Amino acid sequence: MTSAEPEVLLPYPRIRKNLLSVEEAIAYRRSIRSFREEPITIEQLSQILWAAYGVTDPRRRLLSTPSAGATFPLEIYVVISREAVKVSESKHLEAGVYRYENMPHKLVLLFQGDFRDGLYKASLHQSWVRNAPVSIVICAVYERTSGYYGERGYRYVHFEVGHASQNIYLMATALGLGTVAIGAFRDDDVKQLLKLPQNTHPLYIMPIGVPVKSHMVAEEELAKFIDKNRL
Repeated sequence: MTSAEPEVLLPYPRIRKNLLSVEEAIAYRRSIRSFREEPITIEQLSQILWAAYGVTDPRRRLLSTPSAGATFPLEIYVVISREAVKVSESKHLEAGVYRYENMPHKLVLLFQGDFRDGLYKASLHQSWVRNAPVSIVICAVYERTSGYYGERGYRYVHFEVGHASQNIYLMATALGLGTVAIGAFRDDDVKQLLKLPQNTHPLYIMPIGVPVKSHMVAEEELAKFIDKNRL
């Protein structure tokens, strides 16, 4: 694999026990808006994308995120800046806009270039979008779900993007990374920047990077707080 290849075969998802427990990831999860100026690894990006919308049941082709009627309306795009995703000590992924394809677990390079500043401007100048090395943009094709459930399908799509974003939060936390879910942006500007199809609508932007500060909480601290509020 070279950094200029149009397709990036991601490392296989790892289901392992040497990360944080589910309880720890939930307890330590925070919305992170300050990132260090260093890349993430392709292994970390692979795990986050798999957690967001990857295959967890090959036989039935089910994904990590619950979906009404298994209609799976979401599309995942990744905006990668220069030297933002380390492949090896001497290689990084090409800067550009990618689409995540979950069945083959790969990234498809749609077009090259560092579009981080454009995404920052479309996001109402939220500095954490500009400072993060990678941003995941979760989009939806509403018709996949509304075509089956009618108007109520729109609600189900919004449930689903919440499920996917929480998976990203928890996996990022477990990997020692940070993220924040952003809903404040100009939809048309994001669509134009990513050259999205007409029926594909951005719902969340999630910048990801190495946090300046991580957060932890002890069981004793939680117990003390709960006891205080029981009085």
